[in-house]
Amino acid sequence: MIDTELEVEEVVLDKLLDQKDLIVFNDDINTFDHVISSLIKVCKHELEQAEQCTWIIHHSGKCQVKRGAFEKLEPMCTALLEKGLSAEIQ
Repeated sequence: MIDTELEVEEVVLDKLLDQKDLIVFNDDINTFDHVISSLIKVCKHELEQAEQCTWIIHHSGKCQVKRGAFEKLEPMCTALLEKGLSAEIQ
């Protein structure tokens, strides 16, 4: 029983350590509305979450908009870049 619990803990820990952040950076080009709509379309944010992230981006210079496996974040990052936003996976 203990070996099984340790194996499960190792799998969970591996998944947590493999988590990456999708970061969107502030710029002087994109409007609030464009950033909000991009986060809703690409990251599947609700309106309130997209608005909050947009304000954080504006005031802090960047915001972690999504967390997950690299394979899940990569297409989102590409889509945000194609929409003219500054984004990267860290």
